[in-house]
Amino acid sequence: MSPETIERLTYTRNFGVVAHIDAGKTTTSERILFFTGRIHKIGGIDEGTTALDWMAQERERGITITSAATTCFWGKYRFNLIDTPGHVDFTAEVERSLKVLDGAVVVFCAVGGVEPQSETVWRQADKYGVPRIAFINKLDRIGADFYAVLKEIEERLGARPAALQIPWMDHETVHGIIDLVLMKSIKFDSANPANPPVIGEIPAELVEKSKEYRHKLLETVAEYDDKLMEKYIQEQEPTEAELRAAIRTATIRTAHLTEKQKEEPVFVPVLTGASFRNIGVQPLLDAVCHYLPSPFDVDVPPAHIPGTDETTQLLPDENAPFAALAFKIARDPFVGKLYFIRVYSGSLKSGETIMNATKRKRERVSKLLRMHANKQEMIEEIKTGDIAAAVGLKDITTGDTLCAENAQVVFERIQFPEPVVAMSIEVKSKAEQDKLGNALGMLQDEDPTFRVHYDQETGQNIMEGMGELHLEILVDRMRREFGVEVQTGKPQVAYKETITAPVEEINYKHAKQTGGRGQYGHVVIKMEPGEPKSGVEFINKIVGGKIPKEFIPAVEDGIMEASKTGPKGYPVHDVIVTLFDGSYHDVDSSEIAFKIAAIEAFKQGMLKGKPVLLEPIMVVDVVCPESVMGQIIGDLNSRRGQIESNAPRGSSRLIRAYVPLAEMFGYTTAIRSLSQGRAASSMEPARYEQVPRNIAEGLGGGRK
Repeated sequence: MSPETIERLTYTRNFGVVAHIDAGKTTTSERILFFTGRIHKIGGIDEGTTALDWMAQERERGITITSAATTCFWGKYRFNLIDTPGHVDFTAEVERSLKVLDGAVVVFCAVGGVEPQSETVWRQADKYGVPRIAFINKLDRIGADFYAVLKEIEERLGARPAALQIPWMDHETVHGIIDLVLMKSIKFDSANPANPPVIGEIPAELVEKSKEYRHKLLETVAEYDDKLMEKYIQEQEPTEAELRAAIRTATIRTAHLTEKQKEEPVFVPVLTGASFRNIGVQPLLDAVCHYLPSPFDVDVPPAHIPGTDETTQLLPDENAPFAALAFKIARDPFVGKLYFIRVYSGSLKSGETIMNATKRKRERVSKLLRMHANKQEMIEEIKTGDIAAAVGLKDITTGDTLCAENAQVVFERIQFPEPVVAMSIEVKSKAEQDKLGNALGMLQDEDPTFRVHYDQETGQNIMEGMGELHLEILVDRMRREFGVEVQTGKPQVAYKETITAPVEEINYKHAKQTGGRGQYGHVVIKMEPGEPKSGVEFINKIVGGKIPKEFIPAVEDGIMEASKTGPKGYPVHDVIVTLFDGSYHDVDSSEIAFKIAAIEAFKQGMLKGKPVLLEPIMVVDVVCPESVMGQIIGDLNSRRGQIESNAPRGSSRLIRAYVPLAEMFGYTTAIRSLSQGRAASSMEPARYEQVPRNIAEGLGGGRK
């Protein structure tokens, strides 16, 4: 590896900004762009002038809908930054971003603390082993409590937070921060952010508190660094370089945890500030450089050789064969489809031909672009560690692996959550039918959590997504971007079906003789309940050639096709199907015959396996004044809710409940009415549970 490559990657940081809605992600990201010189005027969410929230819907609603990528520089460091949505309906954007990023800045509101989506993004970061920094934002808000949020990070997220800074405040006025690594105060000029922060001595009233939290910092970090532990035991002060190195080691450790170590609390450095007031952002940028990993510090995701079980470990070397993951597809009105890719190995030049190893198809890259939200900068080459967009590819879907033709590998696909809400969609005139089909196809390419299918019973197109807001935004995009005026039905719950009892043997023979060549396919399967969220698993246990190998894929196709509609008309999930016997005919057997046999066997097995309906259960958090707590709890109980906790949150109460989604449509309006507008709620999918029998009986006809 050349010295130039080593230097380039050492000073590269691929990281995302993630958080609960309204914690201040986009505001923080805008400040990062300003202080790194990427933009010269700070945009505002309220004014709709942010650089990263560029979609019309984002600017109108003041929320982030799609993750935005940009590249900027801080000193000699290059940042590839992704700003992600906070709303649970767009959680797929966070999922795919964390899959390809090396680190994350998790933003918490100093008033709201650890909120439901905070927990979701934390779990997603745990799943992908992403080292992270916590940034407690909004110190300038009334009711801000840095120390309470620090405690919540420990208790609710099960983490090991280590405060590297504490706030420097006077009642509600924020002056700056106390840096516990430097043991200095840092004061910011909120009105003139271009003025550099002023480093000074710690104010007398904060000396004792600073010493207390410095001691806690050393105590926590010493557990991850033997040299620091030795100094700590001997009561010797570490140098700034030694302390920073130890914090970095502890932070990056998250990327290399064994399964056993994953059960332990994750170490996370905690910083603080008020992004809107331009307080604490420059030290946050320094912390990204000091503590988040470079592409060298994290392992390239494991890959396997296509068509084999053989795995291979790639190296982050630009001289190695090219390998990258397509993690996002977006549509641009001028250049067409943009395919966002993260390069893990090798390099790629515009005009080169590569392989889509997932689909076994050759692709030619016509252009390469470095993105800044919706603006582009054309580049000639991308190398290991880069995140960029490619143009000109034809048959790529989210999660496909792109690689060199002579060294093919496939990365593990990104797993996305299942949709929970469905609604019918139709055009106002026949003339727009083709335009609707085109729009739905494009939007499905972009968004893996958006599904569309045709319901044979009702003759309607049914679209499924992660929530009412998700589908509402997509309908709005159809109107604005594709010029399609559509009518939608009422939102419906995306129910599922499963079996509750194993069926040891389902024997089905499809045999037809109609003169000439006949049809013969014979399968014997067993079915059993699977783990929650496991989908439909097919296991082939045919031995001795009872069914020839070439017909096994047809059996699996039949099982998967049959699982799309269960006895009550909903998709089947969490079932294990094992093919263990069958027979064939030398002349009459065909793929279609075995597929039909598998479909019919699956249908019979579903009926014998005591099928039940499953419904999505949401975790609902309500923050309300104590005076309306009784009404809120009573209302949640009336919606079949189970109250899990009821705890104080400042001067308010935080009620957490698990409630079926079917009971939660229109809840935002209802809660405003109950509380005279003084309560706020958020919800996200938690799990699927069996629908009570009395309610399931009324849902027997499938989707309507």
